[in-house]
Amino acid sequence: MAEMFQGGVHRATGIRRAVVIGNGFAGAENQSIGLVRALGLWGRQSLYRVRRPRGGINDWLPLPLHKKVVPLHLSSEKLGLSSDIPEADAKQIAEMARRTFDKDGPLLVVASGRDTIPVSSAIKQLAPENVFLVQIQHPRSHVDRFDLVIAPRHDYYPLTPHAQKQIPWLLRRWITPREPPGKNVFLTVGALHQADFAALKSAASAWHAELTPLPKPLLVVNIGGPSRNCSYDADLAKHLVAMLQNVLWSCGSVRISFSRRTPEQVSRVLRKEFSTNPKVYIWDGEGCNPHMGHLACADAFVITADSVSMLSEACSTGKPVYVIGAEHCTWKFADFQKSLRERGAVRPLTGKEDMSQRWSYTPLDDTAEAARRVNKALAERGWSIQLT
Repeated sequence: MAEMFQGGVHRATGIRRAVVIGNGFAGAENQSIGLVRALGLWGRQSLYRVRRPRGGINDWLPLPLHKKVVPLHLSSEKLGLSSDIPEADAKQIAEMARRTFDKDGPLLVVASGRDTIPVSSAIKQLAPENVFLVQIQHPRSHVDRFDLVIAPRHDYYPLTPHAQKQIPWLLRRWITPREPPGKNVFLTVGALHQADFAALKSAASAWHAELTPLPKPLLVVNIGGPSRNCSYDADLAKHLVAMLQNVLWSCGSVRISFSRRTPEQVSRVLRKEFSTNPKVYIWDGEGCNPHMGHLACADAFVITADSVSMLSEACSTGKPVYVIGAEHCTWKFADFQKSLRERGAVRPLTGKEDMSQRWSYTPLDDTAEAARRVNKALAERGWSIQLT
């Protein structure tokens, strides 16, 4: 174990554990967990989840600094909530980091999402010598509160000349971020995720019996849901139906999945059209989620433009990714779509495709690259990940 000698005491400098601060949203928490996996600390982490009321004014009010979080212990099998686990707050996490530092070494804290910022930054403030804090997604201001910020490049879209032309002069001081990324900011193309080589290999094995016998090519269609900066309705679903009908001849099998954000009016259109088609399987949300199996076994993907997470995962496989609805994206999300097209990772779905044809591009490797940046930052502090 890596140690340093200080004041007559051997102090551990190897990081062997992690704390994840989550906000209850899968897209944010998966990024933190994916980074923990990439750092080799999977199975050595605990998840603490920020609690806040949902709906109405609660969705945009800042989380108070004293907001408590509820601890959850992660297994390598799945994440789950438990109502009988005692509550803990930033003070308790920081105190634990200080108390166990000599024996167990520094504590890696990984957080993602706006709601987690007050808690994660408070932990760092209370235990600055015992914690290494990584904040995923741009905190908008005061990035010096964190040891490392990991953010997608499109978070800095407001600083581009094109974006500046769209912002009224009087509002520019309120648009964040206002400064270029500093030395403690690492930029990615898309979102971090858990779909690494080991996870996909495991998923391919777990879903072998169900997915491998399917006629090829296997086209996976992932439907997200409209957002403020990527708004659409049932008309997009009808457009997607028409294009899928046009390419169905070139598909051996098609599997369609909806997310928790998919409006009923959108899913209804696809179910009505394809529920009786023998080539098409629509996951009903019951039983095991086939998402990782689909990533591992698909030959090509069709994904709605609203989901940065689903696009990032699919573009990490090196397989063809077709996007529908990119024309509905605005602001920085349009910039994200543009970056994927320029890399050759995605193409717009036109309905004229032959799904047996492939193209090559350099797969996204954001999670592994972010892990390497964390290791470099740790080394600059004299710390390192200790896996033994």
